[in-house]
Amino acid sequence: MARQFLLSHPMNSMRHTKVILFLLILLSLWALHRKYHFSTRHLQKMSQCWFQARQTELKLSDWFHPTQIVELVKKNLTITEWSAPIMWHDTYDESVLKKYYADHNITVGLIVFAVGRYLERYLGRFLISAEKFFMSGQKVIIYVMTDNFSAVPWVYLGRHHTFKIFQIGREKRWQDVSMMRMKTIRDHIVDHIQYEVDFLFCMDVDQVFRSSYGVETLGESVAQLHNFWFWAVPHMFPYERNNLSEAYMPKGKGDFYYHAAVFGGTPIQVLNIVRECTKGIMNDKKNNIEAVWHDESHLNKYFFLHKPTKILSPEYCWDYLHGMPPYIKNVRLSWNFKSYRPLRESN
Repeated sequence: MARQFLLSHPMNSMRHTKVILFLLILLSLWALHRKYHFSTRHLQKMSQCWFQARQTELKLSDWFHPTQIVELVKKNLTITEWSAPIMWHDTYDESVLKKYYADHNITVGLIVFAVGRYLERYLGRFLISAEKFFMSGQKVIIYVMTDNFSAVPWVYLGRHHTFKIFQIGREKRWQDVSMMRMKTIRDHIVDHIQYEVDFLFCMDVDQVFRSSYGVETLGESVAQLHNFWFWAVPHMFPYERNNLSEAYMPKGKGDFYYHAAVFGGTPIQVLNIVRECTKGIMNDKKNNIEAVWHDESHLNKYFFLHKPTKILSPEYCWDYLHGMPPYIKNVRLSWNFKSYRPLRESN
């Protein structure tokens, strides 16, 4: 039955509830006023407080100041043509953002898939690093999707972090795991996640948090720049070029190349993302087509048609095999492909 309900953003639902409560209070005071002839000045004061609270939405200029990184400004890698901020070190005022989200008492969700050999090899380290660096000080629910419930490692989490484990089916090929995760995310958002969190991230498990991954990453729809392709021009991007595929992108089209290892937003927006990607994947499957990078190709097509409201720089998903260029100052999350790769903390 839950799938038949119209999904709404949790913060919007809270606002609607407050509006209804406010109207009930007004109605009660009106009834008392008619009976006891109370002064309407109390109603005027309540109204002023209500509308002042409604006018506290955060503007981009309140916290985002990208002009300090000259080389990135020159490359148009700090803000997009549609005015979405691209998050780098030293481009935002963390204190303003922390105060804003503290006032809103938010909960952030994080979905991670740990199946097959990825479960034992990567999940424990991912969870330990998430406890230390992901949304520190915020309420967090980590949703672990696994094909082997009994092999999930025990990890101590602090009072703000909790995790839930869900058993999922085992796929024969990694390509199928990659493609079917969109459908799994969709189903879980509709069934329960939409009621539990205000923002939601989906991440690959073979990564490690290296430093603070905080509220500056939150947005309505959040995309991650690919660390290999972010300097490239659109005709070089590895989009799906088969015009029979739902993920097809013609040469020369495109804004950026986004990595499927990290994406997020509000539950309604993440639901839109995974729902459209699932639809495209299933249509391709009916026609015996597999997009070149599977769900990532469909994700890029989605973000081309529906521009993200916030973009994360490669600092939020870096691969140390590319070294440490001068514009990478603070790695927040990095790939952990090889067990012998040393753990290098950011400055």
